[in-house]
Amino acid sequence: MRSSAPAAARSWSSAIVEPDTRALLSAAATLQRPPRHPWAWAWLLAAAQIVGLALVWWLGWQWGLPLILGTQALVFWATLWPQSRLLSPVLVRLPACERTVWLTIDDGPSDDTAAILDLLDRHQAKACFFVVGVRAEAQPECVREMLQRGHEIGNHSYSHPEKWFWALPPRAMRAQIVRAQAVIGAIAGQPPRWFRAVVGMANPFVAAGLKPLGLTRVAWCARGFDTREADPARVVARIARGLGPGAIVLLHEGAPHGCSVAIVEAVLVHLAAQGYRCVLPATCADGAAPRAAAAG
Repeated sequence: MRSSAPAAARSWSSAIVEPDTRALLSAAATLQRPPRHPWAWAWLLAAAQIVGLALVWWLGWQWGLPLILGTQALVFWATLWPQSRLLSPVLVRLPACERTVWLTIDDGPSDDTAAILDLLDRHQAKACFFVVGVRAEAQPECVREMLQRGHEIGNHSYSHPEKWFWALPPRAMRAQIVRAQAVIGAIAGQPPRWFRAVVGMANPFVAAGLKPLGLTRVAWCARGFDTREADPARVVARIARGLGPGAIVLLHEGAPHGCSVAIVEAVLVHLAAQGYRCVLPATCADGAAPRAAAAG
């Protein structure tokens, strides 16, 4: 898998796409921020540890130990905080000059996908579905339907190991990203441009997996904790706190409580009532005035 990924990525990049889709992808490229120096954190951490040990030798533990432990704690914090840019670039909000948001829906495809797609159509809303590779393999027709209705597809790992993703070692992390990219790209006919870490926790080894694939990590600024909260009104109230022009809204499908469709509908109704439109990133690129997203 490791040796074939670059060739697969090159073949996808030359795939024939519809003119409207090509224009959309070109505009979205202005927002892409794949990691340029994925191992910079390691060099900085190593340097801090060396300096800390030197301080211990010269001045004692009371001077060197805080630096040693403090830098380690900083890397751990960056792993657990989805919006942290310490380990790799991440999109938290899009540039926008009008009341637009980027609606993102994680964890599909699922049994909720068809109903959510119908809801988005009724509200004339566009979204990015961050799909899980193994679930895309099981329901490839759902992935194609997302694209046919003018939405985008993002990479959300291959198997969604939510309990251990933050702690995966380099090889396992790369496998999660590369395998999902291969599966989703084969189904969709083009590779995703966006990546979302499982539970938003991107450990130090994520950037090295994103760089060769040209993937940009996406977080959010408006979250309702809808995988645990089944009450649409409470989810809407939480999301409302983070809304603003260019906000990235996080939602999910297929939650165990079975209320994902009702929650998505409640959020769409609230956004419309507040004058927000759900658009794709290309419509906000370079602060351009939002326009209707073209169907692929």
